[in-house]
Amino acid sequence: MAEIFYREATSADIPGMIMLLRELFAIEKDFIFDQHLQQLGLQQLLLSDSTIIFIAQAGEEIIGMVTGQLLVSTAEGSYSLVIEDLIIKKNFRANGAGTKLLKKIGSWGGAKGALRMQLLADCTNTRALEFYQKNNWQRTQLICLRKYNSGA
Repeated sequence: MAEIFYREATSADIPGMIMLLRELFAIEKDFIFDQHLQQLGLQQLLLSDSTIIFIAQAGEEIIGMVTGQLLVSTAEGSYSLVIEDLIIKKNFRANGAGTKLLKKIGSWGGAKGALRMQLLADCTNTRALEFYQKNNWQRTQLICLRKYNSGA
């Protein structure tokens, strides 16, 4: 197996990241993969100073990614880092790549002033929930709600 290295994503990485999102959205019940929409989202993330994407790469293959976005938290009186889209290709899981991506994005958020990290995980994805627990993430009493904006 090739050595895995970690770096900030660029627009040249979008095709590989789209393939990872296809795998992720196959796991998550709330989202439907749409290559065009995922490409638009990745492009927007790459343009903002308050967002970041890190990738894990083995040789020329992108085998993992994580995205993060800063938002102002009134509870913290500072930034919070919202982590999304953490995915490692199935045949590369359980080798520490996910943990390293979380550490990289946490360091980035901390350097930007984020006092807390938060994320959503599919409640039926027990493997992911066990991974987060192993990495000292705590469940909260909050639940996620959503509503699509109709423009009104």
